[in-house]
Amino acid sequence: MHWRLSIAEWTEGKGERNKQAMRRLAQRAPAPGVVVYENDTPVAWCSLGPRSAFARLERSPLLANIDDEPVCAITCVFVQRKHRGCGLLPAILQAVCQYASCAGYTTAEGYPIEPRDGKRASADTAMTGIASAFLGAGFSEVARPRADRPIMRRKLRAAG
Repeated sequence: MHWRLSIAEWTEGKGERNKQAMRRLAQRAPAPGVVVYENDTPVAWCSLGPRSAFARLERSPLLANIDDEPVCAITCVFVQRKHRGCGLLPAILQAVCQYASCAGYTTAEGYPIEPRDGKRASADTAMTGIASAFLGAGFSEVARPRADRPIMRRKLRAAG
């Protein structure tokens, strides 16, 4: 819910209220994200949807909309701790793009972090993904509002 609400709304609902809000979103179509499984075990979650569904993203001066193209915004990528650093993120992003394509989106857009000076991104800063994984999943950089924050896009095939 981090990107879907204002900071005041998110803080007010922190914990159970935000979880309930996400459960309500999950009951509707289109789904607010994708759960990625390894066998029967969930290992990752990716939040996505039309950019306009993410209030905080829409108001972000750092991640301002770069044009009028409708995009499927990929705002959060969570990978379980024991699966981090294993190189799964490009495959997760590939699966998310396949889902987005089937849902009718023609362009996916991500807002990853690009760790600098050989440092690893913390879980908090990496929640939007890592730039190298987006590149590995076929995305290309379309803007760079800050040295460590590219905006990346990938064209999707039409479903069918």
